[in-house]
This record gives sequence, C-alpha cells and structure tokens, in this order.
Amino acid sequence: MTAELQGQLQDGLGSLGLQLDQSQVDQLLEFLELLQRWNRIYNLTAVRDPQHMLTHHLLDSLAAVPPLCRHLAQREGAGARLLDVGSGGGLPGVVFAICQPEMEVVCVDAVAKKAAFVQQAAASVQLRNLRGVHARVQALQGPFDLVSSRAFASLADFTAWSRHLLAPDGAWLAMKGKRPDDEIAALPANVGMFHVEPLRVPQLDAERCVVWMRPV
Repeated sequence: MTAELQGQLQDGLGSLGLQLDQSQVDQLLEFLELLQRWNRIYNLTAVRDPQHMLTHHLLDSLAAVPPLCRHLAQREGAGARLLDVGSGGGLPGVVFAICQPEMEVVCVDAVAKKAAFVQQAAASVQLRNLRGVHARVQALQGPFDLVSSRAFASLADFTAWSRHLLAPDGAWLAMKGKRPDDEIAALPANVGMFHVEPLRVPQLDAERCVVWMRPV
C-alpha cells in the first residue's frame, strides 16, 4: 500500500471526524490491499484502480460509519448484531466490523466467491466479529438489530426480503446515491422511513445518503 493512499485515507478519516486507532487504520489498509489482490482473479468489483477503490469503496463505506455510531449510541445495552445484505466484496460490512469491533457483523451474498472473500478478510485482518455467509437472504435466520445494504436492491425489495431477520426494535440502513424519493414512495405501509441522512464522501464528488427505516 503506497504512502499516498495511506495519507489520503488518514485525510478522509479526519474529514469524517472518525477517530480510529492505528490498528484499525492498518486493518482498513490491509482490507483494501486484499480486495485489490482478490479482485484480479475473482472479479469482486468493477473498480480496478487502487485510487478509485479507496474513494468509491473504502471512503464511501466509511462515510456511513458516523451515522451508524450515532444510531448504536442511542440503543440500550451492548452486543448489537448487524447483517449486511448483498455484501459483495464486504462493503460496507467489513468496514463496519473494523470500525465497530464490539458489534457482530454477518455479510451475506448469494455469490459463493464473494462470501469466501469476506471469510478470508475476517481471517487475514483478524476480525473475530466478522463472518461471511453464502446464502440468499430469504433463507437466513435472525434476529439482527440492524440490516444494512449498499446499492443492493430497491428499498421495497430490500425490506421485504429481510424483514423476517430484523429484531422487533431493529432498523434498516440502506446506503444509496441521491435521495431515492420514488423508492421511498413505493415502500409498503408496514415499513416506515424515519430519516434520510445525506452523506459527504471525502475526495468524491457524488451524492450519497443513508435511508433509515423500521417496521411499523
């Protein structure tokens, strides 16, 4: 990993107000390097350039960490469980697991090689709180306090497919590009959108947001 990418990651963390210790920064860089290495063979992501991987994947996922931390801080008790649906190359699930080591993170993907990559990342980056699962989300069992996705499916499909996995007081966290007003309007009556949080991704000029939802 080049010193330039390390510097850009540190700058991005500073812009987001994320205070990670050095071991967590090292884990992020190791994960990024592992993603680049596996991507040459297994085609985990269409993004190939290391610079673009940093901005479009790592920093993009990190931008959702402050909202995640604020949500977790409002919960009573410890031991939150998060399911990342359609995790692909572990984004944002692996990033969440690095930044929230007390939270159990399960990344599920219907593509076996992508789930295998997350398992390898958990071993290589030494994340005992992370697990990759090869399955369709409809076949899993919960409960999870949070169910997340990043550019996975429409909000209606995402919530319908994972509703049985959500704890009674749980919430959905959907990472999207620009505010998906059409998708929000298409949500069924038993899903309530309670917040759309704009995100600013350091070093990336693009619209991003988190759509927060819960069962009603």
